[in-house]
Amino acid sequence: MVDVKELAANAKVLRKKGLGVREIADELHLSVDTVNYLIEYGAEGLPPSDVKIGWRSVGVSGYRIGAMSELLADITLEELSKKEQDADVGLGISINGVPFATMLSEILGLDFAVYRPHAESNTGGAFSSNFASVANGKKVIVVDDVLSTGATIKSAISDIKEAGGQPVLVLVIVNKSSLNEIDGVPLRGLIRARSIGGTILGGGASKGFPFG
Repeated sequence: MVDVKELAANAKVLRKKGLGVREIADELHLSVDTVNYLIEYGAEGLPPSDVKIGWRSVGVSGYRIGAMSELLADITLEELSKKEQDADVGLGISINGVPFATMLSEILGLDFAVYRPHAESNTGGAFSSNFASVANGKKVIVVDDVLSTGATIKSAISDIKEAGGQPVLVLVIVNKSSLNEIDGVPLRGLIRARSIGGTILGGGASKGFPFG
């Protein structure tokens, strides 16, 4: 059962602790729009249609993260073979895309990079200087856990291109959209989850629908 009151309370607690909207969205596995709504209006009325995704059963185990990453690696090889391409870098979008990108890079023998989105919005971000560069024509696989609107990944793709890299594939665990590509870059997800009518999060302040 997804409880809107509980989600709103959690969002406000995280906000008071100093987390940005983007960081709260990552923590609760919701879109930025939904988090903004929950912070501003709480559980009153109907939040934007969204699907709450949780993968803690995977996240608590390095073995399970590795197993999921093996699936992502298999999909990567399939996609690259279609276009007779190769890749140089596995890039994880912080924070939830990082463990999967780390394992993917190990499995496929790629360099590993980290992209940090802006904490307050879906626009702009920065590459961590502690990890590999995407410059000089590097072919980059972008990895995140959940895709909602695609805005964060669009920013990553734009920044990769601006840095001189070439994004060749986007991988996510769950695709909450109908998109199959982002800005011309193929998008593959292990799972596609979409809201069909109404709002998955719940019917207002006093109830939630039995999903997730």
